[in-house]
Amino acid sequence: MKAILGLLLIFSLVFAQPHGKVVQTPYVKPFKVVYELFLDHPEKIRPALGWISNVIFVLTNPPYDFSPDDIHIVVVSHGRELPVFAMKNKEQYADIVERLESLSMYGVEFKVCKMAAEQIYGLSEKDFYPFVELVPSAITEIIHWQLQGYALMIPQVFEIRR
Repeated sequence: MKAILGLLLIFSLVFAQPHGKVVQTPYVKPFKVVYELFLDHPEKIRPALGWISNVIFVLTNPPYDFSPDDIHIVVVSHGRELPVFAMKNKEQYADIVERLESLSMYGVEFKVCKMAAEQIYGLSEKDFYPFVELVPSAITEIIHWQLQGYALMIPQVFEIRR
């Protein structure tokens, strides 16, 4: 018995990989995600958008080759990043707005909490870019999309202090 176990151990060591391996998870179409943005500073939206770009990049390239119609991404904003979506702040956030517009052309939907826009920032629908939709409440909107089968992603953006 010890000889058999010894042989099995040697056999498994001979054929074991000395490193990790790449796997191709079989992602299913349609790929549906709702991102909640509730950041504590407008600048943090840059890395948060990276979370969205990552999903699009992975799924639209080999081996998956999803089309834009196969991916549905909804972004719901209700934090301090909200002013980035207001046209009056275009100069201050020009690079971010360009990225938002690009993502919207890819089919990403951007939704802003109407309550936060009005009550905290004094903004109305006329203050936002055409690719932005105001929804009654971020919380009810996020729940709505989850009930439709969308996975919830909440980007975590940390400050790196040296």
